[in-house]
Amino acid sequence: MLAQRVDGARRFGWLIKSEPMADDKKSWLRTRVEGAIGGGLTRAYDTIKVDSGRFLMQLRVAYRLPLATYQGVYTLPIERLDEVADSVIRGGMKLAAAEGAGFGLGGILTIVPDLGILSAITMRMIQKLSLIYGFELNTDNEIAELWIAAATAAGVDISRELLEKEVINRFVPRVIQRIAVKTGAEVAEKWVGRLIPFTSSAIGCALNYYFVRAWGQRARAHFRGKHLEARRRLAEERMQLSSAGTGTLPS
Repeated sequence: MLAQRVDGARRFGWLIKSEPMADDKKSWLRTRVEGAIGGGLTRAYDTIKVDSGRFLMQLRVAYRLPLATYQGVYTLPIERLDEVADSVIRGGMKLAAAEGAGFGLGGILTIVPDLGILSAITMRMIQKLSLIYGFELNTDNEIAELWIAAATAAGVDISRELLEKEVINRFVPRVIQRIAVKTGAEVAEKWVGRLIPFTSSAIGCALNYYFVRAWGQRARAHFRGKHLEARRRLAEERMQLSSAGTGTLPS
């Protein structure tokens, strides 16, 4: 069993450490789940990033947001951004549900590719939420914030101390590892119904649907909080500039 864990970890470039589960089948499933989630998140980050320019166009055309750049979101009502974010989450939920229903027909044979695709769907959704709330992922700090949001969505606490000690290309793999281990344990328990082919289609549909909804809501809350904090700072800066221009001090 240890050899299986090491082999699975080497496949994705890191060593995933986890406590063995009592049941061998669940232990094997958990190992596979961790690898699938870690691989899916890595591929989403490396190869299928959201095109920020194209998504900005979508925000203008499909959602009718008057934006020339992403900085313009700080001038829009927060309720409007929330509506767009909710729409993106619902879209991710529907896509994940359809994907889960299709792969669910194969039972345990398709759980690994299913979770790999599900992780990519979820990560793209989180990237879009980041852009909606004005974080463009142009700097290391913004990229780190994206993965902190992903960890928050997965229920993993990433301390700022870890970020301060790590450069971004080391920080991201460590975050992915923690997400994979945390999520692997939870998913292995819930996805056990997928062991039965055909009847697992409905189970896969429902599990994927609620998986993306939960992650989307938590990521949305994370970025919304950061957006409101940035909006407050901008308002303070404008007040200070205005006061400096008139020669008065802010009260």
